[in-house]
Amino acid sequence: MSYALRITDLDPLKYGLQFERFVNPERVSPPDFDIDFCYNRREKVINYVREKYGDRNVSQIITFGKMAARAVIRDVGRVLNLPYGLVDKVAKLVPWQPGVTLADALEKEQELRRMKEQPEIARLWEIATALEGLVRHASVHAAGVVISAQPLTEYVPLHRAKGDPREPITTQYESSALEKIGLMKIDFLGLRTLTVIDDTIRSVKENQGVELELSDIALDDPQTFELLRGARCAGVFQLESAGMRDLARKIGIERFEEIVALVALFRPGPMHMLEDYVQRKHGLTPIKYDHSLLKPVLEETYGVMLYQEQVIKIASEVGGFPLGKADLLRRAMGKKDPDEMAKLREDFIKGARKRKVSARTAEKIFNHMAQFAGYGFNKSHSAAYALIAYWTAYLKARYPLEFMAATLSGEMGNSDKLAGYIEECKRMGIAVRPPDINESHKSFTVVGDAIRFGLVAVKNVGEGTVEAIVEERESGGEYPSVFDLCARVDMRQLNRRALESLVKAGAFDSTGANRNQAFTVVDRAVEHGQLIQREKQSGQISLFDLLGDDSSAVSDQRPPDVEEWPENKLLANEKEALGFYVTGHPLAQFASTIAQLATAKTSDISTLEDGASVTVGGIIAKVKLQTTRRGDRMAFVTLEDLDGFVELIVYAETYQKSKGVLMEDVPVIVVGRLSSNNGGTRIVANEIFHIDEAQKRLVRAVHVKLVTAGLEEPRLRELASVLSAHSGQCDLYFHLVSQRHGEVTIKAGARSRVEPSPALVEATQELLGEESIWFTAANQPREDGHPSSS
Repeated sequence: MSYALRITDLDPLKYGLQFERFVNPERVSPPDFDIDFCYNRREKVINYVREKYGDRNVSQIITFGKMAARAVIRDVGRVLNLPYGLVDKVAKLVPWQPGVTLADALEKEQELRRMKEQPEIARLWEIATALEGLVRHASVHAAGVVISAQPLTEYVPLHRAKGDPREPITTQYESSALEKIGLMKIDFLGLRTLTVIDDTIRSVKENQGVELELSDIALDDPQTFELLRGARCAGVFQLESAGMRDLARKIGIERFEEIVALVALFRPGPMHMLEDYVQRKHGLTPIKYDHSLLKPVLEETYGVMLYQEQVIKIASEVGGFPLGKADLLRRAMGKKDPDEMAKLREDFIKGARKRKVSARTAEKIFNHMAQFAGYGFNKSHSAAYALIAYWTAYLKARYPLEFMAATLSGEMGNSDKLAGYIEECKRMGIAVRPPDINESHKSFTVVGDAIRFGLVAVKNVGEGTVEAIVEERESGGEYPSVFDLCARVDMRQLNRRALESLVKAGAFDSTGANRNQAFTVVDRAVEHGQLIQREKQSGQISLFDLLGDDSSAVSDQRPPDVEEWPENKLLANEKEALGFYVTGHPLAQFASTIAQLATAKTSDISTLEDGASVTVGGIIAKVKLQTTRRGDRMAFVTLEDLDGFVELIVYAETYQKSKGVLMEDVPVIVVGRLSSNNGGTRIVANEIFHIDEAQKRLVRAVHVKLVTAGLEEPRLRELASVLSAHSGQCDLYFHLVSQRHGEVTIKAGARSRVEPSPALVEATQELLGEESIWFTAANQPREDGHPSSS
């Protein structure tokens, strides 16, 4: 019925989705309703429900914030008038983990126990421990809405924050209490992915004139499955994590049902079933069934019992249970209720014998069901998620520009996510251009074959400011300068800080002024705009306005004669305004060094084996310090290279050796090993060097390429002089290239060892050309597959 009414777009008959869990008359509590809507339109749905059922019958639900461990320390410290720095130090020693208590923190952190010996900290701790867990404040539940047949005041007291009529009305009871008194609670969830899908469809219609209808998208698109098999899943709902991408690659997804299985498999419970499913899918493990009756039920999952619906179906087909009773068996198995299980086991075996299944086989099947039921996933839930995953994969495969623009727009408040998606655009060959005052809109938009940055993504620039800029541009034309913008846009909406951020982000590049020129005139432009707008409001008109001559104003608005910022400052300002680099990257100058020393890029990490040794190069994007149980310092570091990001775990010993370079924006080379878990792959760092120091510490061999054609004796003598001036401890290899012999590699004698350095590279390149010298971190003659001999 839900499918017929288009409440759901997934055919339950085609995909074997059973709804006995909902329509079972023996169920003791009503089902939970979780409904996902486009993030931007959730409020519209809540307003609709209020209008339909009556304002007095609909309310949002209260939730209570508790005094958690860190927060209660800060609150008590403030009341006791303790120094902020002292209280902050104590609070930061409490581990930042969900559910951690003050007692847990005291047990784990030696430094806390030491500080607690101080009388003022002891008093702080005593009061905080007494208050921990108490209700601190009331707020509105993120999704919950309650609907009743009669006015809610007949059942439950209501609440409005501070009596403010602008605040939503909520119940005074939490969700669990509302369920106990029999009221119907529905979760109206704002799902950002649905907004991305909606924005993509709208953009495809605007840019390509194609009207997409989600329900018409065929679930067998070859391009979509190719994208999933290639694990190109950034932006794909539910399938973005490294573990999900790896499993999608291993399964080699070829049909929609395998996406449903993928969503159900990738959870902590059934992790042990992953490899079994993959092996069976590819014919590496034979598929066997305990009885022929099981084949139609388990065939789609290659004999692996994966879904709750399969447990229900087996109970029906093998044990002869009505579907309502089969659902009770599923629940009893999930809860591991021994008394109920014993009774149902007996009934199952009796029913199986009536279907000519031996008691021994029936017992074996029941035991398998009991084993898997605890891990079983509701297929209807998994299929609904898989459908959204498929839609996003389809849109990415078929309409990559529009999809990535919508995905970037959905994450404008999250710099880390934005940076990752911009890297994905680069891998897809899509250019993401910086914001432009004359071309950008509020969100990321498709312009030609590229994506233009949204103005709201610029820090310090609010939605009201952007709306004022775009509205004026659409009615009055493009802005030729910073001065023109300030004169035309209401200066109550546009402040100096926002203007500076726009300049740093590159939004005025198209006006012809460089960023330094535009930044230099910001103060004058603001004053000019304020003056113009004050005069307009007071009705004043200048003599130059009457004559149509604004030459005096124009002369004052010409860009000053200043050079552009140096590249490092330009990029630093860009990162400050946007949260990351767009037009360039400070690592670009170190690209050759990283290529010589690194054994992997961040984009390679997820494909390597757990425990593998790696050397990576990058720039430190973020450092998060933490105190160990022994009171030592360690760090979690985000490392960025030209391909993406990876997290480093820097344990105490390594931290002590390398803390001098563990600062944001420092270029480093990291030597470590991979550590993989459900949350993805990280690098446990063993050594971290500043990139300048890394060459001295890691390079073991220097290679010089000599093309024999035209190589004269004076140049050879000059090369010998350069090499002898940089003597050191690294082996030296000459790669002689001739038409007759191809390439021959000769290792120089022990007395000809050299010291790798930028000066050596510069001198050699000046003499022999740019590609004439390179370094390696091992003593092998050649690593790139070219023929060689020693």
